[in-house]
Amino acid sequence: MSGFQDALTAAFGSDRIRRNVSLAGLTTFRVGGPADWLLETRTSEEMLTALELARRDGVAVTMLGGGSNVLIADAGIRGLVIRPRGGSIDRVDQAQVRADAPVTINGLVRWMILHGAAGLEAWAGTPGTVGGAIFGNAHFGGRSIGELVASVRLADRDGATSDVPGGAMAFGYDRSRLQDTREVLLSATFRVAPGDPAALRATARASLAFRKRTQPLETPSAGCVFQNPDPRRDAVPQGVPYSAGALVDRAGLKGSGIGGARVSPTHGNFIVNDGSATAEDIRRLIELCRAEVREQFGVELREEIVYMGVF
Repeated sequence: MSGFQDALTAAFGSDRIRRNVSLAGLTTFRVGGPADWLLETRTSEEMLTALELARRDGVAVTMLGGGSNVLIADAGIRGLVIRPRGGSIDRVDQAQVRADAPVTINGLVRWMILHGAAGLEAWAGTPGTVGGAIFGNAHFGGRSIGELVASVRLADRDGATSDVPGGAMAFGYDRSRLQDTREVLLSATFRVAPGDPAALRATARASLAFRKRTQPLETPSAGCVFQNPDPRRDAVPQGVPYSAGALVDRAGLKGSGIGGARVSPTHGNFIVNDGSATAEDIRRLIELCRAEVREQFGVELREEIVYMGVF
């Protein structure tokens, strides 16, 4: 693959192409092995160039955003890992705000509050980027971010771009069409309404306070591990809420662990890294939780996190 290395170097400079670099520090779990190549792009144009070079040389590409909601294998990821950075936010008009994929959700929330744009203030404290949130249709407080998406700009793995309305994104619970098509988000336009910055800030602070009370924010984790059961397809025993965290808790698994991985005593749907966990520890603990909930309640838990690399 020296030809690919040479092409990357010619396009981006040798100081920006990192070989065999650990990805653990780029994830909120703080685990994971190395990438063959890691490139942090600064613009959509750079991302398109990297996608085209990888396609030409037959190199697999993995997109890594803010590093939340993912578990990277101890063996790492083969091929090129693209980590978009930077990005901008623009007011399209009074009813729409556009944000580039690398923008963090927290950064977008702060910008919208400052500019009196209501819609995302309750998402304060959400980890990750716009790209990751759209990919997994992130949800909070009974709402999904896809409900607020007016349109997106996408790139396919050949580097061709297209503008797609939000209604064509196949949003579902923890899902979007990006998971099937392998398209890459370049930017998203959100529907907003006029709002008073002070009121929006109060909502954001209340959301942050709720997260601090109910989630183990002080310990490395990837956020919720499992999707909540679906009343349309899952038969949860009477008296048990349709909550993955509640099922793990009632299975007696809070505080249980494998290696350096623990089910959080604060929230049963969070697995935390005590500082010594491996990705394999976390994966085995996830499987233990699935097996116990299946055996005790007959419910098959489905992961919300995304596995990257070979386990």
